[in-house]
Amino acid sequence: MNLRRIRTVALKEWRETTRDRLFLLLAFLLPALWMVVFGYGLVMDVENIPFAILDQDRSALSREYGYRFIQSRYFAYRGHADDPRALDRLLTEATIRAALIIPERFEEQLSAGEPVSVQTLLDGTFPLHTDIAKGYVIAINQAFTQELLVDYLSRTRGLARDQARRIVQPVTVEVRYLYNEEVRSTWSMVPALVMFTLMVSSPLLTALGVVREKETGSIYNIYSSTVSRAEFLAGKILPYAGISLVNVWVLWLMAVLLFDVPFKGSLLVFLAGSILFIFCSTGIGLLISLLVSTQMAALIITMVVAMLPTILFSGLLVPVSSMGRGAQVQAHFFPAMYYTNVVRGSFLKGIGAGIMWLDMAALAAFAAGMGLVAYRLFTKRPKA
Repeated sequence: MNLRRIRTVALKEWRETTRDRLFLLLAFLLPALWMVVFGYGLVMDVENIPFAILDQDRSALSREYGYRFIQSRYFAYRGHADDPRALDRLLTEATIRAALIIPERFEEQLSAGEPVSVQTLLDGTFPLHTDIAKGYVIAINQAFTQELLVDYLSRTRGLARDQARRIVQPVTVEVRYLYNEEVRSTWSMVPALVMFTLMVSSPLLTALGVVREKETGSIYNIYSSTVSRAEFLAGKILPYAGISLVNVWVLWLMAVLLFDVPFKGSLLVFLAGSILFIFCSTGIGLLISLLVSTQMAALIITMVVAMLPTILFSGLLVPVSSMGRGAQVQAHFFPAMYYTNVVRGSFLKGIGAGIMWLDMAALAAFAAGMGLVAYRLFTKRPKA
């Protein structure tokens, strides 16, 4: 391979890219725009659930019970209702997603040692969020119930509150969250969005750039030149790999500075994994460009081939380990899964190449395989 020829092809491709302002805007602005849109849009945290209260008892204890929900960061108080029909209307109109109905004689029955049933209505339109909201309700109710038992034992048996609390709750669970101490979905989603953005933008730019030469007819200059297949393919990929590498730094800065995601790992390992993944994704775009003849076809095929498997099998939304056996097998045939492990491991876990070497090796194998297939498919003889 002649490095001078590769450089000439790469410079020619770069000049064509910078000459097209729309394409240049697509190359640098679109990844950052996707990061902002998906970073703020794909929030999996279930907080600020709008709810209303129907207090039929209107006692001090019922107000205290309702206040437990009002002061919780998981619920957003939307006021009191006068009757059940008002709650039904609010739920139907999606003004609230939860409703609390405290029955009459709430305080009287509890003071007498009788059990009380408090009705909670939850909007089941979003099942996952509903299950999480149900867990919040149960946790708040259990905490309130334990406080009542502690007060009862302290009052009737003359025990100290700490001693009464140990009797009520002899076994306690202490939960420690690793890697994502604040349990924020943004910390998990944003690093994976670096992968998603590169997986969509890099092959798209490469495919459109190469197919553009077919549409304009300038590809025939390559057919008649002394540039070899390997030199042409290398020169074509390098500008788009460089653009993607710049986008990696931009996305990393956005993740750390804009979304406040902690970066605990090695920048060198993260950069090495990113470079390998860039060659994988640009290789996909190169393969697509060799199989189609129009930019519209390249656009559609790239979006389907790059976006759908990335969403489904990369671990972006669902951990691969939680998928079915068939889905797990398919996930291993896409480089996005391996790079997701690299970015999340670098950002949240701070692990290095000693642990992620298998993912790095898989990315290197994918990149080499893409280059080999593209070399075999490309021919300097124009199709009849």
